[in-house]
Amino acid sequence: MKRFWPFVLAPVLAATLFAASSARNTVESQDTTLRFPPLRAANLEKRSLNLPQDFAGSPNLLLIAFQRRQQKDVDTWLAQLKQFETVDPALRCYELPIIARVNPMTRWFIDNGMRGGIQSSQQRERTITLYLDKGPFRAALGIPDEDRIYTLLIDRDGNILWRAEGTFDDRKGNSLKQVLERFNHAR
Repeated sequence: MKRFWPFVLAPVLAATLFAASSARNTVESQDTTLRFPPLRAANLEKRSLNLPQDFAGSPNLLLIAFQRRQQKDVDTWLAQLKQFETVDPALRCYELPIIARVNPMTRWFIDNGMRGGIQSSQQRERTITLYLDKGPFRAALGIPDEDRIYTLLIDRDGNILWRAEGTFDDRKGNSLKQVLERFNHAR
């Protein structure tokens, strides 16, 4: 799915996001020492959220992107979402664009540009732009860099159950399905 990123946002985003996108191998983990950090945020439907407790799923699939051009990599996962929801109907997916802290006017401008480019209220509901200090956020999740997207499966408490780096491929998809089956059976 294409996203609308007005060309006037390019200078703002270029200043806040890093370049380069590449895929790496899957890194699977059930290391509960890594957790999604507590954050206050809002989705593109303007709903305030306390994360991770306000993620609606059990579990939740998080698609974390650091650069505007990584949307195409996120879309490779979104195109496969139905197969994962079939394995575990309680699964919910969220897109998390990560942007460095900016002033309120810039934030308003970015959010409205993104909101205007996403026609589906369901997509706006699951898109949560995080404006934060990226270093501590990445450290909390064990994300070494911003060169690729990261896909995390977390439980209700924010514990990381599984992770992958980069675009979707069948090996990563099969690995995620296995974890979802185990999680679903453990409930």
